[in-house]
Amino acid sequence: MSEPARHSGLGAHRQPGRATGPHGRPADGRSTGRLARRFAAACAAALTLFTAVPAMALPAGGNISPAADAAATAEYPVVLSIETVTPQLAVPNGTVSITGHVTNSGKSALKGAHAAVRKPVSSKPLQRRSELQGVASRTTPRGDDGTELDSPQYALPELKPGQSLPYTLSVAVSDLGLSESGVYELAVDAWGSTADNPRDRALGIARTFLPFSQGGTEAQPTKVTTLWPLVHAPVLAAQTTADNDQTLPVLRDDSLATEFAPGGRLYELVDTGSKLTGLSWVIDPDLLDAAFAMTGRYRVQKPGSEAAGKPAKDDNTVSHDASPAAEAWLNKLRAAVAKSGNQVIALPYADPDLASIAHNGADLTGMGTALDKAATAGRLTVEGRLSVDTRSDVAWPYQGYLDQQITGIARQAGSSLVLANGASMPDPESVNYTPTAVRPIGNGQSAVVADDTVSSLFQKDLSSPQDQTEAAQRFLAETFTITHEQPQNQRGLLVMPPREMTAATAKVLAGALQTATDKWLTPVKLDALTEVAPDPKANTAVPSSADYPTQVRATELPADALSGTDKVQRDLDTLMRVLTLPQRVRGPFSAAMVRSLSTEWRTRTTAGDDYRRGVDKYLTELTNAVQVPKKTVVTLAGNTGQLQVSVRNDLTQTVTNLKLRLTSSQPNRLRVGKDEDLVLPASQSVTLRFNAEARNNGPVTMTAQLYTTGPDPRPYGDPQVFRVEVTSVTNGVLYVFAGAAVLLVLAALRFFRQRKRRGGQPHEDGDQPVGDSPATDGPDGAAGAAGAAGAEPNEPDEPDEPRETEEPEEPEDSEPDPSGSGSTGGGPAQTPRASSPDGLDRTAGDEKVGP
Repeated sequence: MSEPARHSGLGAHRQPGRATGPHGRPADGRSTGRLARRFAAACAAALTLFTAVPAMALPAGGNISPAADAAATAEYPVVLSIETVTPQLAVPNGTVSITGHVTNSGKSALKGAHAAVRKPVSSKPLQRRSELQGVASRTTPRGDDGTELDSPQYALPELKPGQSLPYTLSVAVSDLGLSESGVYELAVDAWGSTADNPRDRALGIARTFLPFSQGGTEAQPTKVTTLWPLVHAPVLAAQTTADNDQTLPVLRDDSLATEFAPGGRLYELVDTGSKLTGLSWVIDPDLLDAAFAMTGRYRVQKPGSEAAGKPAKDDNTVSHDASPAAEAWLNKLRAAVAKSGNQVIALPYADPDLASIAHNGADLTGMGTALDKAATAGRLTVEGRLSVDTRSDVAWPYQGYLDQQITGIARQAGSSLVLANGASMPDPESVNYTPTAVRPIGNGQSAVVADDTVSSLFQKDLSSPQDQTEAAQRFLAETFTITHEQPQNQRGLLVMPPREMTAATAKVLAGALQTATDKWLTPVKLDALTEVAPDPKANTAVPSSADYPTQVRATELPADALSGTDKVQRDLDTLMRVLTLPQRVRGPFSAAMVRSLSTEWRTRTTAGDDYRRGVDKYLTELTNAVQVPKKTVVTLAGNTGQLQVSVRNDLTQTVTNLKLRLTSSQPNRLRVGKDEDLVLPASQSVTLRFNAEARNNGPVTMTAQLYTTGPDPRPYGDPQVFRVEVTSVTNGVLYVFAGAAVLLVLAALRFFRQRKRRGGQPHEDGDQPVGDSPATDGPDGAAGAAGAAGAEPNEPDEPDEPRETEEPEEPEDSEPDPSGSGSTGGGPAQTPRASSPDGLDRTAGDEKVGP
């Protein structure tokens, strides 16, 4: 920025080409003294240029080098603006009025200055779009900017540094010397001197374009399709809340209430678009759902509560009554899109970011599912809310930037038509005209390529009169030239404004379209544009990912955001399996998951992060509402028993299709029964009992995990790990009784052998010989039975010794006594513990142990 601009604070308003330099001046009608003074000043200036800065000498054709332009800007302190051109299209015998401002951005006052219109240097119009670009890129006055007209002129009073004055100049079209229909440069300059430089010279210039039509042209009008986007950052949250048996939607904020009201951006877009024909309305279905939600009572999250992901309640939301503005906006939109010649293009629900998914999430399995759902939901939502047919196979990547990965993901999502900007698919330099917009790109897809220069005119907020006039006149100039490049070759043109086109920009675009319609443009819907035959010379090559703009890639949703959303999809699918009323959750969460991928988060990084975090936390909270409560230690007393595990359902609906699995970390020490299916009533808990068999005392780690039932069972929720303390296992008691039984058998054998040596004679008491009568030495005859079973009739006498005197230790994987009685063979039964009727030790723990 020049030194004068910095001091004045007006540098931000400087437009290209407002600094001045040498230019031709007419001699007609000037006094001899004035001519002499100016001639002397010109000679002095020329001498200065040749001696001090030879590169600034005027070359053939009046062109000045860029270096000279940069050096000259500090010398010319006046900044001019062109703020209106009326009419926008000149006609024979007409008058053109130009208004604007003259601002002194220098350090000293202006002296004897005036503003005047320049007459084009040639009576011939600008023939090529490259010539339009050449005029627009000039930064200093040049010889080919034309010559200043003697009339009209606007005399400027002395302007001190920083002062600004409006001007109005009305010039007869005949004085401009326009010879034929076409586009001409229209320039206004300031001429005079300054207090610190009395030389009379050019002080500044402003340029625009003026189309001139004499009528009767035989050119085929260009078919122009204008996208009219209606999008907004997602506002509907995943949460809903109940009020008097009515489910109320919850919004992130209440920004739409202002946008739907007169003066709001969305209201003005619909109002402006309703006056046009041949529009292609590009609508985010999520916006329609948000508007519909606001036609009834709704709640809005309090600031800071969105990322928390908590259920919507009175303490973290604010209640709002139905919005009349939302209902009126929907009605106005329905009437606008129903007009003949218009078309509605339904974006996938919530406008997911195709480029981000293609570059950072193409390998995630849930992304394809999400895009399929978004496409279907988008079409159904738009048709349902607006009662109009829609086209839903159109992909619109961010800002129209395209590469092979993006077209691939769009094809997978069912999009046969891709909207692209001209920067992604520039035409070869050998094509010296503007080809039609439709290009076949292979694999059954076509790209509709927007004209880069025309579309770029509306990429910013055209809020100032100067910006509005500059964009409108350039649009008219470009489209007029396109039509007349090949008058008999009718072509198709796509105009692609930004997704969040402002109200001011929309009005400028609408005004320019209305001016050119039925003259050299014919507005058509997108379907009609695709019917124009493709130009074989046009570029049809989709660029590789390496050619995707780095600055655009930097704004993409990161891979971790996409993988987090993919996890939400999987978790949501799991939750849906167990709910008996899944519709309460499926709709809000499926939509919220797709909203997490919205293209609108590109320019709202923090808001997008908060939204995704809130969705994930809320889904986790819903999932964890069905869980196994935490526990630490459970005691199992005895060989067998039952482990009790509770499962709680804090949801307001019954949960089914679940089973609970207990897994022992040491199944050789503690085994548990099979999985238990369960049905959980709303807001209740149930307790499940698992048979357990213990083989050794000590701690065993146990894991309780819920699983879904049916095909492809999945873990549900987080596992709960606790410890089971096994106490009073009766294996030692069994060993004692087993040893006693062996001793009894040995004693019976000894008694039998002694009787045998005595010849089997009866005792004096009349006892029968062993083997002839029941033995009575053991309790209940156990010892005698054992002796009889083990006797060998012809065995010789030998010492009465047991074969083993020590009981071998039972291996860990041996089976315990299934009866739990502690008896072995024919030995005595173990007496149950008196601590409880069932013989089980009721040791306290986080969970009781019982049958």
